[in-house]
Amino acid sequence: MQRKIINPVIQDTVTFVRTSAETAGRFTELVLTLRPGGGPPPHFHTRFTETFTAIEGELVINTSAAQPLVLRPGDSYTVPIGAVHSFTNASAQEITFRAVIRPGHEGFENSLRLVYGLAADGLTDAKSVPKQFTHLAIMAVLGDLNLPGLRRVLAPVLRWVAHRAQRKGTMQALLAKYLI
Repeated sequence: MQRKIINPVIQDTVTFVRTSAETAGRFTELVLTLRPGGGPPPHFHTRFTETFTAIEGELVINTSAAQPLVLRPGDSYTVPIGAVHSFTNASAQEITFRAVIRPGHEGFENSLRLVYGLAADGLTDAKSVPKQFTHLAIMAVLGDLNLPGLRRVLAPVLRWVAHRAQRKGTMQALLAKYLI
């Protein structure tokens, strides 16, 4: 599999430093770059923690704290399981940071490969969200990506749609195409 993937829509990159398989499931280690304004919407994970470490530039971590955390090169912050968070590049330059997922999560790794592949094929919107609800459901369930608030009511629907996609072979076909 490719170590570095590029999302042509939002111009972010992910480099797989060590995968869950390579660490016997202990952790997944990634190095990411974000363009100015880049970053995901608020979300949470139920199966793993995320530790962010700024390498170049400043990474803004938004949590339930009153003020966002600004990580400068060398600074780290761990988001616990279940904590709603997002991260952004609020600067005018590209930033680079490390993310360590504990325990390692192959589904999270695959969800990144899937969404970046869908973006390359023109199957995401301008924010790199899959255009097809089935693709969104597969990505969310694989990656343990959960949305807070009212959007949380979508979780059972997403799980059902992803399960149905798996039974129909849609998930397997997407993974076969994009896990290169």
